[in-house]
Amino acid sequence: MVDWIIDQIVHFDFGGDVVKNGLAHFGFYDRQGRYFAVAHTRHFMGLVGENDRLRWTVSAQLVLADVPNIAAALEFPMYVDSLNDDAIVVSNFKTAELYRIDLRTMTAHLLVDGHARGFRDMGNCVVDDEGNIWVNEVTGCRLWRLDSTGRTVEVLGDGSPGFQSDTVPFGEARFHWIYDIRRGPDRTIYVLDSRNFAVRVMDIRRRCVHTIAGDGQPGYEGDGGDARNARFGGNPLAKFDGPISLSVDERGNVYIGDRFNYVVRMIDCATGVISTIAGAHDADEGANDPNEQDPLRINLPKISSMDYYDGRLFIPTDLAGDAGDLIVLRKVPGGAAA
Repeated sequence: MVDWIIDQIVHFDFGGDVVKNGLAHFGFYDRQGRYFAVAHTRHFMGLVGENDRLRWTVSAQLVLADVPNIAAALEFPMYVDSLNDDAIVVSNFKTAELYRIDLRTMTAHLLVDGHARGFRDMGNCVVDDEGNIWVNEVTGCRLWRLDSTGRTVEVLGDGSPGFQSDTVPFGEARFHWIYDIRRGPDRTIYVLDSRNFAVRVMDIRRRCVHTIAGDGQPGYEGDGGDARNARFGGNPLAKFDGPISLSVDERGNVYIGDRFNYVVRMIDCATGVISTIAGAHDADEGANDPNEQDPLRINLPKISSMDYYDGRLFIPTDLAGDAGDLIVLRKVPGGAAA
C-alpha cells in the first residue's frame, strides 16, 4: 500500500501566472530532470528555471520581454519529451504538428506535418528507450511510431473505434479516442483508451497490447480489487468523455485522472489492485484550501495533464473563471513504494 500526503496546493491565475512556487500549472519532467512548462491555450512552452522564471520559451512570437524565444508556430502544445541527442520534441493538438527543438543551437524545425499524413489531430509525443517517438491521435484512434527523424515506422489501429480486453498483437489492436500515452518501465508504453474507459499497455518487446484496467463501461467501481474490473467516470454529453490523464512511476504503478469521478486512482504494479488516492467523488468545482492536508478531501474538477517525477504526483485542475489549481502529492517516506 502506498501512502500519500499533500506536498503543495498552488492556485494559478492564467491571465498572469506562468510559474509559481517553482511550478507550472501544466508541467512535465523529462528523464534528465528538466522541467518544462506547457501553456496549452496560450500556445507556448518553456524551460522552468529558478526564481519562478522561464529560461527560454518556444512560441510563434516573443512571450516574455526578457526571456529568449525559439521561434516555432505552436498551436495548443500538448506534451514535450527529450530525444537521445539532447533535442526535445513538442506535439501540437490543433495543427497535428510535431516540432523538434535543438537546444544546442536554440532552433526549431517542423519534424512531422500530421495533417499531411492523415492525422486527425495529435496528442502526446513519447520517446521510447530506442529513441522512437510514439504519437497518439486523440479522435483518430491510432498510435504512430516514428523514428527520430520523423519517418513513420508503423501505425497501430485502423482509425475506427474498437476495444479488446484480451491480449492482441500490434496489428490487431483497436482503440477509441486516446487522450494520453506515457512511457513505462521495461520497454512499455501506457495508453489511456479513454472512450473505452480503459488503460492499455503496449509491450514493445513482445509486440502486443493488453488491458490492465477497465471493462469498457463507465462508472465508479472496482476500488480494492482487480483493476481490470474497474470502471471510470463518464459523461456522454462531454466532448471528451472518459478518464483524461495518465501517469506512470519508475516501478510501473499507474495513476489515472478519473475526470468525471473527480478523483485520481492508482493501479499497484505488484498486485493489479486499483484504489482512489486523491479527490472527493462528491467534490464541488471550487478552488482548494491551500492548507488542506487530506488528499481524499481535495476538489479535482477537470483533471488533465498529470505528471509524475521523483516521488511526486502533479495533478492540474481547471476551475471556472480562467484559473486552476495544481495539487502536488508526495509519497510518504518508508511507504511501500517510497
